[in-house]
Amino acid sequence: MAKDEAKELEKTEVVEGSTEVVEQTPEADEVAESAEPEKFAKSGKKSKKHIEEVKAEEERQARKLERKASDAVVKPKGATPVTRPRIERRGKKYQAAAKLIEKGKTYNLKDAIDLAIKTSPAKFDASVEVHARLGVDPRQADQNIRTTLVLPNGNGKTVRVAVFAPLDVCKIAKNAGADIAEDEDFLKQLDRGTIDFDVLIATPQYMPKLGKYARLLGPKGLMPNPKAGTVTMDVEKAVKEAKAGKVEYRVDKQSIVHIGVGKVSFGVDKLLENTNAFFDSLKSQKPASLKGSYVKSVYITTTMGPSIQIENLYN
Repeated sequence: MAKDEAKELEKTEVVEGSTEVVEQTPEADEVAESAEPEKFAKSGKKSKKHIEEVKAEEERQARKLERKASDAVVKPKGATPVTRPRIERRGKKYQAAAKLIEKGKTYNLKDAIDLAIKTSPAKFDASVEVHARLGVDPRQADQNIRTTLVLPNGNGKTVRVAVFAPLDVCKIAKNAGADIAEDEDFLKQLDRGTIDFDVLIATPQYMPKLGKYARLLGPKGLMPNPKAGTVTMDVEKAVKEAKAGKVEYRVDKQSIVHIGVGKVSFGVDKLLENTNAFFDSLKSQKPASLKGSYVKSVYITTTMGPSIQIENLYN
């Protein structure tokens, strides 16, 4: 009897007051240890910040490896995308016009102008443009070509001319055909940001007053410049030339000169005269220091039409 009672007592949980004494297991020890706050150093490799950074970097590298593994999986190839030729991506009118031009052929100037007129797909009176690629280096001061030219038949555009000069000069400019000719009142328009002119002409003594408007006029190509003939004492002559179709051309960073020589409605003869005047001017601007070919290639085109290569006769 005494032995049986002892066994029952061993199985019975001992209760002291309101506290139960439970047998501790290895798992319970681990939980107890994990519940204790982790200790970190204030700085260095054992600091909390450094440990978190290391864990974040490890996670990042793991994600990177997963992405590489997924990219390495060979995916089945689909159909190869078909890229249409540029001519096929054009409109129907452009494609019909391009068929009239023989690919790889260079035309003489008169035939090229005639063909440009025929291949103009625009419904409006399109401009005729000439683009000449030169063998110059625009970074060299003596090869940075920039000049003006008065086209014999004009360029077909209505040019609004403004003159900023003393009052006595403004009267002469008005008689010569200037649309705007004012003294100090002109600056008030610029203060308001009003620009209703295509060419601005000024006298040398009035140029300092335009200095603070350089950011307004410069990006639009309206700032008067002696090279363009828009800073001059002979205002009357400058106004008449601007109204008659005076144009400015200059070589760009790609060594190309772009110029409009008229409208489609001019006809072959007038456009031929204007184009020859441009080429004569361009030839006169050939730098003395240039070695090799001066004009590499010349193309003529309309506003929305295909380009036509011209025979290079101006080296």
